[in-house]
Amino acid sequence: MSPQLVLGAIALVVVAWLAACAEAGLARVSSFRAEEAVRSGRRGSAKLAQVAADPTRYLNVALLVRVACEMAAAALVTYACLNEFDETWEALAVAIGVMVLVSYVAVGVSPRTIGRQHPLNTATAAAYVLLPLARVMGPIPPLLILIGNALTPGKGFRRGPFASEAELRAMVDLAEKESLIEDEERRMVHSVFELGDTLVREVMVPRTDLVAIERYKTIRQALTLALRSGFSRIPVTGDSEDDIVGIVYLKDLARKTHISRDAESELVSTAMRPAAFVPDTKNAGDLLREMQQDRNHVAVVIDEYGGTAGIVTIEDILEEIVGEITDEYDRELPPIEDLGDDRYRVTARLDIGDLGELYGFEAYDDEDVETVGGLLAKALGRVPIAGASSAVSLPDERELRLTAEAAAGRRNKIVTVLVEPVEPDGPVELQKEEEKKPE
Repeated sequence: MSPQLVLGAIALVVVAWLAACAEAGLARVSSFRAEEAVRSGRRGSAKLAQVAADPTRYLNVALLVRVACEMAAAALVTYACLNEFDETWEALAVAIGVMVLVSYVAVGVSPRTIGRQHPLNTATAAAYVLLPLARVMGPIPPLLILIGNALTPGKGFRRGPFASEAELRAMVDLAEKESLIEDEERRMVHSVFELGDTLVREVMVPRTDLVAIERYKTIRQALTLALRSGFSRIPVTGDSEDDIVGIVYLKDLARKTHISRDAESELVSTAMRPAAFVPDTKNAGDLLREMQQDRNHVAVVIDEYGGTAGIVTIEDILEEIVGEITDEYDRELPPIEDLGDDRYRVTARLDIGDLGELYGFEAYDDEDVETVGGLLAKALGRVPIAGASSAVSLPDERELRLTAEAAAGRRNKIVTVLVEPVEPDGPVELQKEEEKKPE
């Protein structure tokens, strides 16, 4: 076997090995990492940044070099084997076996492993060769790509490493498995993608949970409601609860009363701001960008019939990305806390069947509501706020007083309700706020 042919084939395989290293390294180095290398003053980072700015061009140059060297090496090995063996089939079998082994190990596995393990060093070294080589080759690599795209169905050679959102999600999952990012960061990235498919009606606060104030109420009443409920932005209703005519802000109320104490008797409609309305089918991601642009933190959600479906805040949308936003007062509460003398502190989400069992009724039920919080809201006829109280009847004609305790969480929802029996001889005082219209 001619030593010149063997040495030539080995040299070509070495070049193909280097080209495969360059491919693997460049695929792992983004323009951001290249810019970081420039800022850190890394040697050769300027050339690396130039290559990373147009990765498709230089990746194709490396690909062309690797394929050309592999093909040339295969031709030399085949020619040498034909000269060495008498039978043609023997020569071809040996040549194919040798080149498959060399291509798999020397050009396939080994260089790609090194390029992925040391992407920055590999890509920086490759940049010294690929920059002048690309200038020498000129339009040859792009021309070959155009020919390949013409013969290939579909969109042809893509610029980025991800063909679809699914590929990018899979790459994020892989990064988490390799401990490159935390599990919480992985979930946040997935939530960003899911936000693009989320509708406003999926994140809004429904109308049944709204704390609102009528426009004929006074500023003093609005201030009291804001302080008791914990909300700094309260919808203002018109002819009905379904008719929201504006939003009143606690800051505006405080500013008005600070300037003049007489302003407390003015109607809340004089201090409200116009409400922004959005359809419930609007994309949550689009709404978030609009809210940022308009500097608006709350919007009224309208259903397909033009009625009020609820309201949505910028925090509601952000929770879809970062998860539930809690404050320092939130704590894990037991579902039932025995206070003695048949008095209990229960969570607002406690099933009313469980409440009935506390007082000896296994089949206690209500057709309209399922939770203690819902039972209190039904008795009050409105969304309960801290301090709101009402009496409800048990099947044996006993009565229980339900009192909403302090609200918690970002939405200031009532989380606990105080339950206590009403004395048979004592007066039943329903602490509903009966507020009349001003004359």
